[in-house]
Amino acid sequence: MKFRLFLVICAALIAACGKTSDTPATATKGTIGVSLLTLQNPFFKVIGDNITSEAAKHGYDTLVVSADSDVARQSNQVKDFIVKKAVAIVLSPADSKAIVPVIQEANAAGIPVFTVDVPCNEPGVKIVTQVATDNFGGGKEAGKAMIEALKGQGGKIGVLDLKQVESCILRVKGFKEVLDAHNATAAQKIEIVSELDGGGAKDKGYKAAEDMLQAHPDMVGIFAINDPSALGARGALEKAGRADKVVIIGFDGQPEGKQAIKDGKIYADPIQFPDKMGVEVVRAFLRHSKGEELPPQMLIPTSLYRKADGAADASLK
Repeated sequence: MKFRLFLVICAALIAACGKTSDTPATATKGTIGVSLLTLQNPFFKVIGDNITSEAAKHGYDTLVVSADSDVARQSNQVKDFIVKKAVAIVLSPADSKAIVPVIQEANAAGIPVFTVDVPCNEPGVKIVTQVATDNFGGGKEAGKAMIEALKGQGGKIGVLDLKQVESCILRVKGFKEVLDAHNATAAQKIEIVSELDGGGAKDKGYKAAEDMLQAHPDMVGIFAINDPSALGARGALEKAGRADKVVIIGFDGQPEGKQAIKDGKIYADPIQFPDKMGVEVVRAFLRHSKGEELPPQMLIPTSLYRKADGAADASLK
């Protein structure tokens, strides 16, 4: 009996020693602090999830939080990352101008700052690199989709924008550039008669589109800077009995947006690849940590997603 007890104790000691020897291999190399615009939007959740999984592959922990589109909240989150001595900070700024002072604090603390999706191109801050969709190029794709959807007929259209977010400003800029070029030679011009803040959200997009339709009941198209606001616009069109009279071009390619395209509720989306963004921003940090010089921005092209793509998409209903 005593001999058997001795064997049990020996086995326990060997197991404990084995765990101790494994500890250095599993010890974290540090924490990457990540503050995203809003985790209520599935797009940003995909970015956050992919940052977490890619960082874990290389031995880093992550702390992913939601700014909830509130720059004061995001500033406090960044301050918390600084106090916790994060090895890097990744941001999608709630407001590219207002976030400057706290980025400067991170710069002063020697913590490298990266932006993902939403840039901060303001003077006085140091951003290692911006990993994002080619939003300007995507906006141009959206403009081409609107021309295609209207089949040369022209008419009045509206834009649901989000002017405090740089990426959305670039989308609208690209969209307008294509329409301007089209209108320079087209017999039937496409006229933007209303630009309202859709808040990047379904409820605000609904209200803004409702206001547009009341002011311009003869509108034939709406460009929304993301899927939630596009889906909100669709709801307003359905309520007004105009769903079959007004085409919607969205942006993003979230599952709900893709489903709406397949169902014919949205005409098309320039789709983004948030999974790639999450992976690439971690890889950018790894390259930077090895002393590699990175370009100011690393852009991922969009791809125009139409109804035929939805019909062939096995991930949809």
